[in-house]
Amino acid sequence: MSTASVVGARSGRRVRPPRWIAGLALAAGVGSPALADWDDDPWADDPWDEEEQWLPFEVDGFVEIAGGHHTRDNQVLDKDYNLAEARLRLEARGDWRRFDFRVRGDGVADQVKEEIRGELREARVAFPVGQRLDMRVGRQVLAWGTGDLLFINDLFPKDFNSFLTGRDEDYLQGPSDAVRGTWYGDNVTLDLVWTPVFEPDDYPNGERLSYFDLREERQTEQSPPADDPDSFPDDGELAARLTHRIGSAELAGYFYRGFFPQPEEQANDRLTHARLNAYGASIRDRLGPGIANAEVGYYDSVDNRDGDRSVQVPNSEFRALLGYTWEAATNFDVGLQYYLEWLQDYDDLEARWQADDDLLPEEYRQVLTTRLTYSVWRDNLIGSLFAFYSPDDEDYYLRPSVRYRASDALSYSVGGNLFGGDSDHTFYGQFKRDSNLYARVRYRF
Repeated sequence: MSTASVVGARSGRRVRPPRWIAGLALAAGVGSPALADWDDDPWADDPWDEEEQWLPFEVDGFVEIAGGHHTRDNQVLDKDYNLAEARLRLEARGDWRRFDFRVRGDGVADQVKEEIRGELREARVAFPVGQRLDMRVGRQVLAWGTGDLLFINDLFPKDFNSFLTGRDEDYLQGPSDAVRGTWYGDNVTLDLVWTPVFEPDDYPNGERLSYFDLREERQTEQSPPADDPDSFPDDGELAARLTHRIGSAELAGYFYRGFFPQPEEQANDRLTHARLNAYGASIRDRLGPGIANAEVGYYDSVDNRDGDRSVQVPNSEFRALLGYTWEAATNFDVGLQYYLEWLQDYDDLEARWQADDDLLPEEYRQVLTTRLTYSVWRDNLIGSLFAFYSPDDEDYYLRPSVRYRASDALSYSVGGNLFGGDSDHTFYGQFKRDSNLYARVRYRF
């Protein structure tokens, strides 16, 4: 069931438009744009371009309607679509003396879950402390690492239900209630992030996507209840990144102490999150006509370091990533990646395995990715294809998309989430009946 901490990790429910708008107005919060290190909208206007303001803070946002329909019959779910919603985004930002305030929230009329809800994406204040330290406190979206839709040392929460059904890529990164400090030294930069209470991933649980249940050895839409660690401060998370530049090369070291982002360990018929320590490093530099990157990480499964616990407690893992991106022709960019997972203490896992041998995960799992992007008409029309393929699992995931900006305010997006594979239990293969085609219309204001 698990999507783990990367898009590509091993596997483990009619709303009338007038009511949509009324509900959105009631449910929406206010907020700010995504962080600079996770900004997926290339057409977003500069919010600081206005010369005059009638409020002490700025407010903008967008209205979006989105829908996604299955391309295959999925008899496990009771709907033939997994995306049907209207969304109102409000963003507010302002500053007072040395303090910068940002709030960003969505109101959503969601027909799949048959509810109207508010989602607070960001509510934080940023301020300097002295000459070398910047602080950011509150709800915020966090991201680091060098991978393109592959995450090794980025263990901040991910929203896989959004990503796998056709929402904007911006929604893959979930928000955290955290304190972030950035210290700028003469030769190094240190980022420390403390999340007082653990923030789990939003993983496929049967509401939008069916998945393979290893316990029952079948496709299902019913997920056992999960107990998220929520004791303060014992169940908090600590993440750190140390970066250094040598010429044009950027080197980084990473540390994480917390929990596996998705529950796998089972106790009393409830899922729980096993403890995790992670250590890693990365490098990114110019190479030939493009940019190369490499990243490694070791996942220390604290509760199963020797690999002799229940198979439901994750084994430790080594993960690695190589990537290269370049402009192959005018307005045509190509990105390639190689990704590896290596399960530790594999012999012990084999000895303890009680399910069908065909369901035993591979000791080594590889994923190859390709991103192709072509833009025309001054970037008003952008076509993209992102492809994941695992030669070990013999499954794949294709993400074609086309985005057209009709004006500064109005844009259209169409695309697909297309899964396939020889087996129902592999990561991409388990979602093949969840494949969809989607469309989104967004109006910015």
